[in-house]
Amino acid sequence: MDEILIFSGTTEGREFADILDASGIPATVCVATDYGEAVMEPGRLRTVRKGRLNREEMEHLCMGEDGKPRFLAVVDATHPYAVLASRHISLAAEHCGLPYYRLLRDLSEPEGFGEGVSCFQSHADCARALAQTNGTILLTTGSNELWRYCADEAVRNRLYVRVLPGMESLRLCMEQGLKGKQIIAMQGPFSEELNAALLRQLGICCLVTKESGAAGGYPEKIRAAQSLGVSVFVVENPEYGLRRAPGGNMEKLLACIERLVGKTLVRPKMELTLAGAGMGNPELFTGEVRRAVTEADYLFGAKRLLAAVPERWNTAAVRRPWYLAEDILPFLSRERDRQPGKKLRAVVLFSGDTGFYSGAKKLYREALSWQEQGIAEVRVCPGISSVSYLAAKLGTSWQDAAVVSLHGADRLHTLMELVKTHRKVFALTSGAADMRRIGEGLLSCGLTGVTVTAGFALSCPEEKILTLTPRESAGLAEEGLYTCLLQNPAAAEWEREDFCLTHGLPDEAFCREEVPMTKEEVREVSVCKLRLSRNAVLYDIGSGTGSIAVEAARLSPEIQVYAVERSEKAAALIRKNCARFGLTNVSVICGEAPEAFEQLPAATHAFIGGSGGRLGEILQALFKKNPRLRVVINAVTLETIGEITSILKECKAEEQEIVQVAVSRAKQAGSYHLMRAENPVFVAAFRFAGKKQP
Repeated sequence: MDEILIFSGTTEGREFADILDASGIPATVCVATDYGEAVMEPGRLRTVRKGRLNREEMEHLCMGEDGKPRFLAVVDATHPYAVLASRHISLAAEHCGLPYYRLLRDLSEPEGFGEGVSCFQSHADCARALAQTNGTILLTTGSNELWRYCADEAVRNRLYVRVLPGMESLRLCMEQGLKGKQIIAMQGPFSEELNAALLRQLGICCLVTKESGAAGGYPEKIRAAQSLGVSVFVVENPEYGLRRAPGGNMEKLLACIERLVGKTLVRPKMELTLAGAGMGNPELFTGEVRRAVTEADYLFGAKRLLAAVPERWNTAAVRRPWYLAEDILPFLSRERDRQPGKKLRAVVLFSGDTGFYSGAKKLYREALSWQEQGIAEVRVCPGISSVSYLAAKLGTSWQDAAVVSLHGADRLHTLMELVKTHRKVFALTSGAADMRRIGEGLLSCGLTGVTVTAGFALSCPEEKILTLTPRESAGLAEEGLYTCLLQNPAAAEWEREDFCLTHGLPDEAFCREEVPMTKEEVREVSVCKLRLSRNAVLYDIGSGTGSIAVEAARLSPEIQVYAVERSEKAAALIRKNCARFGLTNVSVICGEAPEAFEQLPAATHAFIGGSGGRLGEILQALFKKNPRLRVVINAVTLETIGEITSILKECKAEEQEIVQVAVSRAKQAGSYHLMRAENPVFVAAFRFAGKKQP
């Protein structure tokens, strides 16, 4: 006898039944109507019984054939205004010796609801008062007490009634002589905006409502009416006396049942969906995203995206123009505490696709802690990105294109490097200012032959596809959202069959003059030992001709190189070599190390080709910049290698290795080739073993 009997007629009753089912507690749920049965689907351990019961029938249901109670307890989750039903349930439970619990609705209401609001103790009192008014009336009190308002023909003719979309409700409306145009069959609760639209459309002078609390959409009705100057008649909640009965709100009732069954009930998890809204046109939402939106209790996103979601998709959802974790998660936490037994569904809309340069990444990372704690189920629904949409519009592919986003950090130099080496590059922009920067960047790099195809306001009625020259892009004035395709027919180097995928420029490729240069074989070993990452920041200290800086910068446009050189003549030569290879991700710093580091961003890697006798000071300064820095040093004298080994003994370093590179080159002597040895070079590599900076 561990089964619970529930008399349900409210959203809270359905949620309570779901909690019991999830907690492994069987239940029989009684509903009065077809509609109640439709929304209360059978669960794993519950059965649903439809039909109105009188007191004797309730008592018969509670008792088994052996004359003993069939249930552990009776929970009354009927509507607050079903006073007679609650009375019968209470008496039936008492007669059968069963514990009786009442699930009460939270009736707390915002301040300021007194203005323009008249309260009545009963439907009869309210109906009599309506007879003394003029103008149209919107009745939102349901169909059970409809006969009271239709008894006066003059009042009935002024009525519009909003009832549940069930056959029983419609039958009662017809029996009272209401015409089809007077009946609005919709399931609530409804948003303030929809209530206001209905009041405005019908020219309502008086709104009649029950004091149904937040779950019944009571605050939204009041606010809508007050915003339009519509008077409000409220039938007060009749169940205040029942608030002394065992049970209470959802959390109190759950605590009572937990004590009764001797186990902890499973609270419903929040469902948090991060949804890709594409470019904002709801016609391009995926079916999955649309379903999530229509079922949501809360909708978040940028104002533009929220405005794009039709009100009719979800009239009850609370909408907030937020997309940052620090705004959304604390709010949802408070809502969860306020409605402890309810499964809340929240959807956060992000433009484009959630996995493509999307703000969804940060929120997902923050929300995962909730999932790990069992508070919420987090899911991601992808959308259509503006890149794939533009590619489809242009009839071109994008799997063979490079893609870069200009949102946030300045990545213009990365874009320019990609355009130089790729025939097709798609760019996400933040607006017309970025389009002008793209045009100016193309002109400054001499990429005048690039075609810029810009998609403006994609998927919107004002959508345009523009074909621009770099100069036209630099002068673009119309503000709005742009995604563009940059096509460079001259960018064929990487597509050639003989294009070299590895670093390893020959010494002859550099302008050298009389400036020292790290030789080719030593240079390649040193670059390999650096183990550069995609977003590396490299200091090339004692850069000389800049050969290391050039080799490193050519590996990826994402790498930023600072070539530090004290000689003005050598610094000029580095700039010349960078220009020769069209590099924009090398900054030449003319100054003495380590003082030259002060204004630079922290490095992830450092190459020391020359130290000017200040190796110890340089390493100390580098450690201060980044205690996890990777360092490669070239040494040609035994004194320098001795200094390096001494420093490594004193400082915290890991991944230590020292290799000697001895290279011999063949020289032709008559009809013979003789090997001529180059000076051996020591290559020392290690990583500082300090603590990671926060």
